[in-house]
Amino acid sequence: MSDHSFFSRNNLNQWAMDFDSNMNNIKKSISMAKTAGAAIRLGPELEITGYGCEDHFLELDTINHAWECLRELLVGDWTDGILCSFGMPVVKGLERYNCQVLCLNRKIVMIRPKMWLANGGSCAELRWFTSWKQKDPSRLDHFLLPSHISQALSQTMVPFGYGYIQFLDTAVGAEVCMELFSPVSPHAELALNGVEVFMNASGSNHLLGKANRRLATIIGATIKCGGVYMYSNHLGCDGGRVYYDGCSCIVVNGDVVAQGSQFSLKDVDLVVAQVELDVVTSFRDGNSSIREQASCKSIVSAVNVPYKLCQSFKLRNSLSSPLKVRKFTKANMTCKYGIFGISKQTFYVHNGQIEFHSHEEEIGLGAACWLWNQLRRSGASGFLLPLSGCIDSSSVAAIVGCMCQLVVKEIENGNEQVKNDAIRIGHYTDGQVPRDSKEFAKRIFYTVFMGSQDSTCDDTRRRSRELAEEIESWHFDVSVDGVVCAMLSLFQILTGKRPRYQENGGSNVENLALRNIQARIKMVLAYMLASLLPWVHNKPGFYLVLSSSNADEGLSGNVTKYGCSSGDINPIGSINKQDLRAFLRWAVVHLGYSSLAEVEASQSNAESDELHIEMTDEELSVYGKLRRISRYGPNLCYEWGSKLTPAKIADKVKCFFKSYSINRHKMTVLTPSYLMKVSSSADDNRLDLRQFLYNSNWPYQFRKIDELVQQFNGDEEALAECT
Repeated sequence: MSDHSFFSRNNLNQWAMDFDSNMNNIKKSISMAKTAGAAIRLGPELEITGYGCEDHFLELDTINHAWECLRELLVGDWTDGILCSFGMPVVKGLERYNCQVLCLNRKIVMIRPKMWLANGGSCAELRWFTSWKQKDPSRLDHFLLPSHISQALSQTMVPFGYGYIQFLDTAVGAEVCMELFSPVSPHAELALNGVEVFMNASGSNHLLGKANRRLATIIGATIKCGGVYMYSNHLGCDGGRVYYDGCSCIVVNGDVVAQGSQFSLKDVDLVVAQVELDVVTSFRDGNSSIREQASCKSIVSAVNVPYKLCQSFKLRNSLSSPLKVRKFTKANMTCKYGIFGISKQTFYVHNGQIEFHSHEEEIGLGAACWLWNQLRRSGASGFLLPLSGCIDSSSVAAIVGCMCQLVVKEIENGNEQVKNDAIRIGHYTDGQVPRDSKEFAKRIFYTVFMGSQDSTCDDTRRRSRELAEEIESWHFDVSVDGVVCAMLSLFQILTGKRPRYQENGGSNVENLALRNIQARIKMVLAYMLASLLPWVHNKPGFYLVLSSSNADEGLSGNVTKYGCSSGDINPIGSINKQDLRAFLRWAVVHLGYSSLAEVEASQSNAESDELHIEMTDEELSVYGKLRRISRYGPNLCYEWGSKLTPAKIADKVKCFFKSYSINRHKMTVLTPSYLMKVSSSADDNRLDLRQFLYNSNWPYQFRKIDELVQQFNGDEEALAECT
C-alpha cells in the first residue's frame, strides 16, 4: 500500500506578550496532535509571542523571551517524532524577521523568514519587521543560534532563508500568511521543485466575508499546482482591536478535507486530516503544463533530512474525504464549496459539511467572541451599557446577549476553560455553574436608560426596558435632569446667564452646548455606575463601559467628544447603520429578541448635530468606501446621477467633507472598537492615518467640484440642444 500521513494545524487563542498562556496552548496543541497520530503540527504566525505585540516587537526582551520559550519546547519531548512549525520573531544581524522555525526531534531544521509582509488595514508589519530578500534562491544562509540555545541543543548553525525540507519520502515547504495572496506566491515555485506539502502559518483577522476569499485562494492554489495545503490561524482576540477568526484547514488538490471553527471560545482548536500523498503525484502527472514548467524551473534550495515523515497505510485507517457543501438556497445555486460568486456569505463546517455564515451572523458571533476575550482577560466582572432603545445601543446589547448564549452553549459542550472563566467572572460559588444565558447575563451585564425631559420619548424608554427584559440584564432607568440643572445653576452663578434650548427661545449655540452637556453627563454617570454598582450589589471587581457609536457617526463626526459615545471598548465602531439594521433583523429570529424588530424599524437619533448632514445611511456608507478603499475623491455622478442632479450631489459632497473636517479631531479619542469592516472604520491613527486639522472650507477642492458641476451642466445643455 502507498504511504500516507496525518497532518494537524491549529486555531490557537494566543495573547500578545503572555508567554505562559501561549506556551500552554502550544503544548496542548502538540499533545493533541501526537494523540491523533499527526506527522506535522502547524501553529499560527508569531504564536509564541502573539501576533499583536506591535511595538513590543522592537524590544529585545520580546525576542529573548521567544527564544527561551522555543528552548523549552526543544529540550523537552515536544518535537519528538513530529515536525513542528513555531512562529516567532528572530533578529539576524541588524534585521528583525517574522519567522517560522521548523523543528524535529529536538533540533531546529530550518528557519523560514517571511518574504512578503502584510502592511495596510490593521497590519503594519513593515514597522517591526524586514522582509526577507534572498538574491540566490538556490542557496540558504546560515544562522548562528544564540549561545544559550546552542548549548541546550548542541547545535550551532541552522539554515536560514527561503527553501524547503526534503525528507526521505516527501518534501515540505512553508508560506507565511500574506505570501499566499501575493501576486507571485512561493507555493507555485515550490511545487515545481517537487514540494508536496505546504504549511501556511497565518495571523489573519476577521473581516466580513474575508474567510470566503481566503479559502477560495487556497483552493485555487492547489487546483493550479496540486499538493496538500495546511493553513493555520489564530482564533480569538490577543489584546487588540481585531478578532482572529481561525478557519484552519487542509486542502488537497482543490478539495477541502478538514476545516476548523471560525467563531469559537476555545483556546485550542485542532484540525486533523489523513492524506495519501500519492494523489498529489497523480494529480501533477496528469497536468502537462506542470511537467513542462517544472523542466525549466528556478532551483529552490532544500534542507535534506534523513527521516521518513509518512506512515505506511493500514486498512483500518480511513483517509480524510472532501467536505460536502450544504445547498445554498438563498442564492438558489450550489457551486464547488459554495464560495465562488457569493459576496455576502462565509462558511463553516457542521457535520462534515461546509456551511455558511451570513454577514449578519458574522457581526453577532464575531463581536460576541471579541467581547468575551476582552472580558475574561481584562479582570472585569461584566459590562455596563447606556441603553437608549435606539439602533446602536440595542445592537450592542444584543451582541452581549449573544455572547452569554455562546458561553452557556460552550459550557454545555464541555469546555472547561470557558466554564472556569464564567464561574470566576459571574462569581458563582458552592459548585454552581452557568446553565442559563439569561441568568448569566443578570450577573455580568448592567443596562442603564438615561433620560431627560428635553430629549426622552416614551417609546425609547419602553424599548430599552423590553430588550433588557429579553436579555435579562440588570436594568436601571434614571433621569439626568437634576445633574444638568446643577451644572446650569453653576454656570449661571459663574456668568450671570442661563442657556436655553432652541425650542425655548435659545440660540443654536446654546442648544448644541446643552445637548453636549447631557451627553457628557451620561458618560460620567456611566463610569460612576460601572465602578460602584458592583459594590452596591456586593460584587467584587469593576465593569467595562461599552460604547455604541457606529462607523457612520465616526465618519461624519456626529458624536460628542467625551460624551456618551465614550467607553472602554466598542463592538460596533467599524460597522455602519445599514449593517446594524440587517443584524437586528437577524437577531430577532436567531437570538430570540423580538423587541428588536421595533427598534430596527425606528428612526435613529444622533448624539449631537454640530452640522446637519442630509444623507441617508446608504449614502454615508458609500463615502466610507470611496475614502478608505478606493482612495480617491468622491465622483458620484455615475452612481447617483440617475436620481440626483450634479449640483445636488456636489452639495452633499461638500457638506460631508465640511462636517468631516470640523469633527475630525474627535477621532483622536475614539473608543477602541472591534475591527470587522475596514471600509467604514474611522479609527484615527490605526486605520485612518490622516491629519485631524483641516481647512474646513476646502477652497481649492470645493472650487474644483463647482467647476465639474458647471461642466456637467454645460454637457447636458449641449446634449439637449443637439437633440
